[in-house]
Amino acid sequence: MSIRWALALTAAPVYGWTSPRAWAFAAALVALAGAVYGGLALFRFVRRRAVIALTAGALGLAGGGWVVAVAEGGPGSGSGLVGGLVALVLGLVALALGGMALKRS
Repeated sequence: MSIRWALALTAAPVYGWTSPRAWAFAAALVALAGAVYGGLALFRFVRRRAVIALTAGALGLAGGGWVVAVAEGGPGSGSGLVGGLVALVLGLVALALGGMALKRS
């Protein structure tokens, strides 16, 4: 086996748009929307916005958790691990804000 062949087999960072990255991005976007709705619900005391924040936070948390659970590599491998972790954090924030707003309304 030549050195070129061995270097070609090593895992290189992926800079393109992969399917797990798309799932992680979608989950993070939903969780971000939930966090925004949770903040708006706290500011304006609207029960509907609080329910939307809770729903979006739960969906973002579930999507981010799924991406992190099935990730096969570390950060930079194209598995969406970083985006999944962002979705987990934003989902927790959305759940917390939505829960506080629902309690206050």
